[in-house]
Amino acid sequence: MNIPTLVFGGLVATLYGAIFHLIRGGNLARLFVYIILSWIGFWSGQFLAQSIGIGFVNIGTLYLGFASIFSILFMIIGYWVLFGRSSAQ
Repeated sequence: MNIPTLVFGGLVATLYGAIFHLIRGGNLARLFVYIILSWIGFWSGQFLAQSIGIGFVNIGTLYLGFASIFSILFMIIGYWVLFGRSSAQ
């Protein structure tokens, strides 16, 4: 994986975190949490798809499909674990 792929992947993961923050709302701390969760999920999905060798919506060496799915899942689960139960009380 080369530097432009890493930069593009980081930008896409940051965008996912920012969009999730726009939808769910919250303060600046939550924005950082969403971005970190998005990065962790994005790169986990990337490396899993790369190790398995199966991907869809590939852009060069970036497995954007799997990375996007994992990013969204990590943010949803992270939101539920960190903030979901406290807002229900």
